[in-house]
Amino acid sequence: MARGTIEINEDRCKGCELCTAVCPKDLIHMAAHFTLRGYRPAALADPNGQCTGCLLCSTICPDVAITVYRELIASRKL
Repeated sequence: MARGTIEINEDRCKGCELCTAVCPKDLIHMAAHFTLRGYRPAALADPNGQCTGCLLCSTICPDVAITVYRELIASRKL
């Protein structure tokens, strides 16, 4: 089992929305605000901690704007 989170560098994100399309949990959405460069950046919306750190978003990002942090959780045997 894995638990993860991501950081999106708004200065690098150009709002292409590719990461929103590949997120299997539908946790990435476009922010309501614009950057100084005029782009609407992607933003993580994960209040329940559902991100697994699967790396799909960072792999598809053409601007290398996403950093993934992942923690492996050992499962207990009963």
